[in-house]
This record gives sequence, structure tokens and C-alpha cells, in this order.
Amino acid sequence: MKKKILPKKDILKIKSRKTFAIISHPDSGKTTITEKFLLLGKVIREAGTIKSRKSKKYAQSDWMEIEKKRGISVTTSIMKFIYLNHHLNLLDTPGHEDFSEDTYRVLTAVDCCIMIIDASKSVEKRTKKLIKVARLKKIPIITFINKLDRDSYDSIKILDDIEKKLNISCIPINWPIGSGRNFKGVINILNKKIYLYFNNNKYKNKNYKKSIDSFDIKILKKYFTHSEILNFTEDLNLIQSCYDKFNKKNFLKGLETPIFFGSALINFGVNHILKGLINWAPYPNYRNSLTRKVYSIEKNFSGFVFKIQANMNLKHHDRVAFLRIVSGKYKKGMKLYHVRTKKNNIINNAVNFIAGKRFLIDKAYPGDIIGIYNKGNIKIGDTFTQGENINFIEIPKFSPELFKIIYLKDALNQKKLLRGLKQLSEEGAVHVFKPFINNSLILGVIGQLQFDVILERLNFEYKVLASYKNTNISLIRWISCDNLFFLEQFKKENYSSLAYDNDNEIIYFSSSNFKLNLIIKKYNKIIFSKIK
Repeated sequence: MKKKILPKKDILKIKSRKTFAIISHPDSGKTTITEKFLLLGKVIREAGTIKSRKSKKYAQSDWMEIEKKRGISVTTSIMKFIYLNHHLNLLDTPGHEDFSEDTYRVLTAVDCCIMIIDASKSVEKRTKKLIKVARLKKIPIITFINKLDRDSYDSIKILDDIEKKLNISCIPINWPIGSGRNFKGVINILNKKIYLYFNNNKYKNKNYKKSIDSFDIKILKKYFTHSEILNFTEDLNLIQSCYDKFNKKNFLKGLETPIFFGSALINFGVNHILKGLINWAPYPNYRNSLTRKVYSIEKNFSGFVFKIQANMNLKHHDRVAFLRIVSGKYKKGMKLYHVRTKKNNIINNAVNFIAGKRFLIDKAYPGDIIGIYNKGNIKIGDTFTQGENINFIEIPKFSPELFKIIYLKDALNQKKLLRGLKQLSEEGAVHVFKPFINNSLILGVIGQLQFDVILERLNFEYKVLASYKNTNISLIRWISCDNLFFLEQFKKENYSSLAYDNDNEIIYFSSSNFKLNLIIKKYNKIIFSKIK
């Protein structure tokens, strides 16, 4: 049966939307470039920078208390802004590898990525991991080589690194003139225009005001030495002969990445990236469900939850589910069908985000991220529709790699602890396991820093003081079996190595890969899953 589609005016609104994430290795300038985007979108007047613990000026995208203390992003921030008549939904992901699970989930909700590479370090370990996920999902990638105002690697070497280490073709869109103290600007290869950088107080931390349309030697000599002119003209001839021209089809397939050079700190070249994003990044088109493709222009609403955040409002200890709209149009007061629970919900209070701030909205379109309040019945991966029984491809839960036993410093706070851990586990920030044999609580995380974050958040958000004990657990597997007899036999014989997760599903924990492999061989009818 042919699906009804939205009116033309709504389809035009969908085509004006770009939903993207920023990915990078830690300290590549991700938070700085996020705030420069917000400046260009006139969302903020002044970028916040982490100067010291005593400073009251923080990054706009870092709204949690621990982020302000440490100057790192530990959770995904959602920001919406308008630039050149386009609605841009920016998902600023954690850069630190200890929070990779949050980043992986976010990549299921975007249509494009901006990859930031530090010009002084080239391709780094974290970038390699993130790009693998983006490539698996065939997400188009725009690359920004940042920090050209500092001493940096040779630009051609950086591009070689990207192609070899990330297995993606580079297409330079602009090219730097010098670097560090000698950074003078960039040449746009497509329009042959030179954008000048002036290293003085008049232009510092503002958009550059001067550009040159001509390669007339008399004009160039006003701004560059003879050797500088020779160097960048040679570079230009070299890259035009060595690199292909930009091909939008290859970009959309994730086969090539357009390259921009600049510096987010001095706000040089940032607007070029946004213009490239607007011109080339895909608008919301379709998403695969388990049964069919769901197109953005379909009239009926659909969307999926990719993130849950607790305590964005500390006064109410609320939980907000972040929902990516796939099709249709959200209208205030509409009835949405929660596919997993088979219940209808009237949504009167959906919100938009700018970091920790949120605003009630009356309508939203495919590509937009809306927040809906969650009383504990919404889970990551849930689908909402206007009645159709579909499920979008599930967002996996990854097996944690580090484990500790948590205990209270005041036993009277047990209820508060359980409440806090329940909400944090719903976010995907931590896995909580309850062993069959006792009442202890085992926490599992991807990275060590997550343990510190959990203690700080329990203290700050729930007024619970807790600490950790070590455990010999080194890995866990979710278990399942179609034959109940074999499952019950397995449970009986391995009672002391089993636990329930927060969804009351059974996990097996082991102290080593060797022991796990022995168990897998012994119980070959049981399925041991690393991903939930």
C-alpha cells in the first residue's frame, strides 16, 4: 500500500535540516569548534573556555558538574541552531575513549560527521576507532585539520596519514598558507579565492575580513613574500595534480572526505566547514527498520530513542529520552505509540536542547532531536510511531571491560544508591549486575574514568557517598538458550558465576578468557553474547 506523504511545505523544512556529530581524539579542539558553530549560529555571544577550576566560564556544550570541574566532555550534548537558513542539529560527543559507548550510540542518530584532526599530531588512536564505526554505517565524513596557528605536520603528510590509516580518500577543498607563527590563511581550491589571516588584535578571535579573488602577482605581493608565493603556488599545482576533484556521490557513500584547514581557536575556517556541510551533507532521507525502509517524507510519525539522560534538572531528578525523528512531523499534544510496551502516550512537553538548557516546542521534523520525559518506562533503542508496529535496527549494548563492587559509606542510603544506579544504567553510563549468590552490586564500565564519574554523580546528583572494592571479574557474557531444560541445568551448575543485569537478563561472569572458553565448550547449547 502506498504511504501518504507530507505536504510540500513540510518536505522543504525536512530538506533544510542537517543532523551531524563531531568526532575526534581528545584535545583536538572539538568543544572549541562546537562553540564557534554556536557563535556563527548566533546562539551564544561569547564562547566559554575552560580556564581553571576557579573560572566561572565553561564550555557551552559541557553542562554537567564533572565536565566543568575537569574540562572534559563526558556525555553527549545536543544543540540546535540556524545557519544560512538551514536548521542544524549538532550532537557533540565525548572525546575521551572511556565514554566510547555513548559516542557509538550517537552515530546511529546522525546523517553526517565532522572529523577533527589536530594538525600538530595528525591521525590519533581514538580517531581510528571512531572512523571505523562511521564507515560501517556509511556515514559521510567532512574533515577539518585544526590548529594551523600552531606548529604542525606537513599538510601532505597529514593527508597521507588519513588515507593510509583511515582508508578514505582525501579531497582538499582549501589549502593552508604556512603554519604556526607563519600561518597566513588558506586558498580555496574550488573558487581560487585566498582567505587571509591577520595575526593581530584587530582580527583575533573574530572572522577574518579580507579575501583575495585574484592571483595577480601585484596584489599578492601586498600580503606575501616572494618565497611564500612560490611555495603556495607550487603546493596548489601539486595537490591539483595528485588529488581528485570533489565528487559528491563518493562523499555520500563514505568513500572520500573533503578536507578543510583552519583553526577553531582563532575562528579561522570554521564557517567554511558549515558551508560545506550545508551544500553536501545529506538531509534526512530514510532509515532501515527491521521490516522496511521508513522515509522522512512519510506523513505518519516515527522515531527512535538513542540516548537517555538523568538529572538535567537536579531539582526534579528527571530523565529525558533523546528521540531522533525519522518520519512525519511532531505536533504538541500528539498521541504516540510506544512499540515495545504497546502503549499510547500523549506528548505535550517535548523539548529542544542547547547543551543543558531546554525549550518546549510545538513542532519538529525528521532529523530533529527532541526530548521526551521518561518516568522509567523508556529504554535506549525504543521506537515510537503513530500506530505502526515497526522497530528500527536496535542500538546494541556493549559488554563492559572493567568491573568493581560498589559499597556505601552510609548503609542508610541504600534506596538512594539503587535509584541513582538505576537511572545511570538507563543512560547506558554503567552496567549494574546483581549476583545470584549475595546482595552485592557489581558495576561494569568501558573505561576507568567512568568509575570516577559515577562516584561524583552519585554524590552531586543523589547525595550518596560510595566507594569501590576490587573484584576478580574480567569479562561478562549475556546468556540465552531456547531449551529451558539446558538453561536451568546451566544455571544450577554455575550459580555462583551468574548475575542479573538491570533488565533482569542473566549474565555469566568469568575471571579470564581461558575459563570462559572452557565453559563455552562444555555448554555448547548455551549462547554466550558479548553484545546485548
